[in-house]
Amino acid sequence: MTQKTPPLAGWQRVVKVFARPVVRRATREILQGRLLDPEDATRGRWLRSDVRAFRGATWRRVDDLLPAAGLDGLPTWGSRLNVFMAVVTTAAYQEMVDRGVSRDYAATLVGDVGWKIYAWMLTASAIPARLLTRSPERRLRWTLDLLMWFPFSAPGAPAYEVRTWSDGERVFTHWTHCPPQTFVRSLVDAGSDHGELDAFYRSWCLYDWAGADLLVGDGERGHYERQRTLSRGDAVCDMCWWARRSAENCAETIDSA
Repeated sequence: MTQKTPPLAGWQRVVKVFARPVVRRATREILQGRLLDPEDATRGRWLRSDVRAFRGATWRRVDDLLPAAGLDGLPTWGSRLNVFMAVVTTAAYQEMVDRGVSRDYAATLVGDVGWKIYAWMLTASAIPARLLTRSPERRLRWTLDLLMWFPFSAPGAPAYEVRTWSDGERVFTHWTHCPPQTFVRSLVDAGSDHGELDAFYRSWCLYDWAGADLLVGDGERGHYERQRTLSRGDAVCDMCWWARRSAENCAETIDSA
């Protein structure tokens, strides 16, 4: 007998209602027209019907995965929202693999879809600072402060846990607990590993380099550095952000922290 998926809690249904159009637009913009197999162009490209069918199957997987996410046990709405989105990206990756997409290409495609959504979120978060100041330093600090309020508020595990400080023009955020990463790792530990944690690393954990450039908005690259990350088995995600490049980077301070 097939086990029936428990009904979603009211707030989860609301989040899903708001997430659906965002995911629909991102998958349509990123997937439609991409090669089905980058090694064999004769297989064709993603059609609109392929994207629609993939999206529907992904949402069904989301419903199946949500009970394992433990969203109601998380103390902050930001943690709940981000773990919900980790469920969505994990479900999308699993659906890709089950459809015969290689793990490597599936991680690339899901990472591109996720970045589209993440970039929209960061752009919206940066609007207040951009309206109030032209200073790259203030833009970065104020936007990071806003993001640390929501969705990355950090009262400690099982929500986010982080130590934050500044040193001149640099801002450090050293994370020792990340609910989305914890969800994906626990999912892999509880069952067979199909590359979900690596896909998470290649998407969620690699967004911050481009994200920092987006937040500063000065047309330059190189506003972020990180040596270690939780999803690779390290004890900390030792992030360093700065608005202006200088001869001194973050490595020395990161290693000594």
